[in-house]
Amino acid sequence: MSYFDAASSLPLHPVARQALLAAVDEGWADPARPHREGRRARMLLDAARETAAEALDCRPDELRFTSSGTQALHTGIGGTLTARRRAGRRLVVSAVEHSAVLHAGEAHERAGGLLHRVRVDRTGRVDAQEWAQALGDDCALACLQSANHEVGTVQPVARVAEVCAEADVPLLVDAAQSLPWGPVEGPWSLLTGSAHKWGGPPGVGLLAVRKGVRFAPPGPVDERESGVAPGFGNIPAVVAAAASLRAVRAEAEAEGARLRALVDRIRARVPGLVPDTEVVGDPVRRLPHLVTFSCLYVDGEVLLHALDTAGFSVSSGSSCTSGTLTPSHVLRAMGVLSEGNVRVSLPPGTQESEVDRFLRALPGAVAEVRAQLGAGAVPAAGVAEQRAGAAGADRDAAADGDAAGAAAPEGAGGITVDARGTLCPLPVIELAKAVGRAPAGGLVRVLADDEAARLDIPAWCEMTGHTFEGAEGTEYRVRRAGGTG
Repeated sequence: MSYFDAASSLPLHPVARQALLAAVDEGWADPARPHREGRRARMLLDAARETAAEALDCRPDELRFTSSGTQALHTGIGGTLTARRRAGRRLVVSAVEHSAVLHAGEAHERAGGLLHRVRVDRTGRVDAQEWAQALGDDCALACLQSANHEVGTVQPVARVAEVCAEADVPLLVDAAQSLPWGPVEGPWSLLTGSAHKWGGPPGVGLLAVRKGVRFAPPGPVDERESGVAPGFGNIPAVVAAAASLRAVRAEAEAEGARLRALVDRIRARVPGLVPDTEVVGDPVRRLPHLVTFSCLYVDGEVLLHALDTAGFSVSSGSSCTSGTLTPSHVLRAMGVLSEGNVRVSLPPGTQESEVDRFLRALPGAVAEVRAQLGAGAVPAAGVAEQRAGAAGADRDAAADGDAAGAAAPEGAGGITVDARGTLCPLPVIELAKAVGRAPAGGLVRVLADDEAARLDIPAWCEMTGHTFEGAEGTEYRVRRAGGTG
């Protein structure tokens, strides 16, 4: 079995395992106590803090350990908004932040604050100039991830941090995905991380707050970790987290270059191996180990099961795999295809042979899922194929006359596809079947009440060269390529 879901979590790094076992015997006592056992535990905690602070490029007394990366984000956001409430109530985030940040922002809104989401381009990247315009005079805090967890796009954090510094607005950076690969550049104010992302034990988060940043820990204050993580901390886990972070950083440059080459191979070969597939995310400014692609006419959950059966553990941002009708907020913000989405994130040590085996298995898995959904008869939907076939479709429609399935004349309203009551990717499959019956320049109306259709029908048009003319309620208007429109 090949585990290709490193962006979600990694098994314990060997160094983390060794450090954890050693610290279990030495770090069990209360580090706040002055006796011998307490002093020994305190020494372990202090050493772990220094090690982790070096990796984050901050001072040891600026770093707190929390019980998770999510708690670190919630505490960092809540503590800064509380301390800076006189500066304003505006919270600025990117539209593709981790759900933990967006949930904190929504809670801030419910409490009377303002939440401003900065849009991203089709690669998932924010524009620093647009970010500057979003800050305003009433901004208390801005949050930007260093790299996206779903598509791997690296954000211009250094430039955005400079913009925030010029506006006197603290910037919190969610560095959970990028910390294993290097420190975050730029004058950031707060930074968070999560140990299980780099092979440390789960249950350890990092929160760094620079000196001079106004910060008030939310909730009842405890004497431990400067009040941000009340209760007795898990010292062995903290020690293991710091040790493994230092270990992966020592390997990061060489391993990153090796994994980048493997991901480049996936990015280059998947579109040729699997027809009607879109590789998303920035092709250059990205994490070295992560690639995401979406396949037309594929149910994401079924595809993940097929790949699991073939021996590959991968993840997805498709709405079908989340148990909801709403596609991934990341893919939606980017405006890219969400159906049949696959995220491959390679763990350290992944072999070239594993990637080659994945590339051999993927086409068959996709073809099998498409056949199950009745999409096997849908032709490859490239722009050249669609336009080349437009004249032939016109002749066929004229010859068929009143035969079943023939395109209705434009004056009669074109073709209408009723896909209401079906879920992704069935509305797009029915659209793809119907568009071949429309004349060049003809109109196809799709009736679909699945929320994913709002993303996937325009994305299908973008991929195939047809024109998306807009939506009204549950009706989507698509103009077939090849006509004057």
